[in-house]
Formats: sequence, structure tokens, C-alpha cells
Amino acid sequence: MTRNLRKHLAIILLALPQVSQAGIVIAHPDVAISSISSQGLRSVFSMRSSRWPDQKPIRVFVLTDKHPLHRSFVKSNLGMFPYQLRMIWDRSVFSGAGFPPILVSSPQEMLLRVQSTKGAVGYMDDNSLPLLKGVKIIEIQ
Repeated sequence: MTRNLRKHLAIILLALPQVSQAGIVIAHPDVAISSISSQGLRSVFSMRSSRWPDQKPIRVFVLTDKHPLHRSFVKSNLGMFPYQLRMIWDRSVFSGAGFPPILVSSPQEMLLRVQSTKGAVGYMDDNSLPLLKGVKIIEIQ
């Protein structure tokens, strides 16, 4: 019984860091929305929506496909795997219908770029909430 309990506890503890990284959607302070539906979020990050409701252009910032925060955000909030999202972007770019998102190398760069780019949207891990100054937190409905 003790061995089985330890095994389950280890599995739970291994899962905790991923749960805490599900992600917070952040945007430039001038973005005109404060909440977005999960379908709307998927549309923004798959580059299907190119303008906010006030018709200002959307600038999407993402981390690399292999970054743990990117993987967690895409799976938890967009309901797909990073490779599926990449295929959507590639198809749009190769068909001439759109542009890829802007790639950043770290969460710190993500925060700086979203703070300084009008219409920007990105994501941060849940643990960075106290550090998020100069951006708007977008609630996912």
C-alpha cells in the first residue's frame, strides 16, 4: 500500500509544474478587450483573426514550439498540440493568406515585446502574475 501511495504521489508532484504553467493571456494595455472566449483565443493564436474588435491589428507573440510554457499554453488553452498550431501557421503563410506569429526566445522577452507593441497579445506562466506590470491580463471565458 505504501509503495502504491508513493507512486501516485510522485505522479501528482510531477504534474504540478505543468498545471501551474497553463498560462495567462497578456496584451498591450491599449487592447480594447478584457476577456475572450476560448474559441476567440484559438482564432487569435491560429492567426485567423487579424484585428481586435476596435479594428486595430493584432500582433501575436509566441515562444518556440519546444518551450514548456508554449506547450502547456497551447494544450491547455487552445486545445491542440504545438505541431498542430504550427501546421495552421505554415499553411496560412505558404498559401499567402497570412503571416506567422512573432517568435520570442524567453518569457521575459515576451513581456517586454507585449508591453511595447500596440495590439500585442502573448502569454506568461501563472507564477509570473505578481510581476506583470505594464500589460493587460485577458480573462479566458
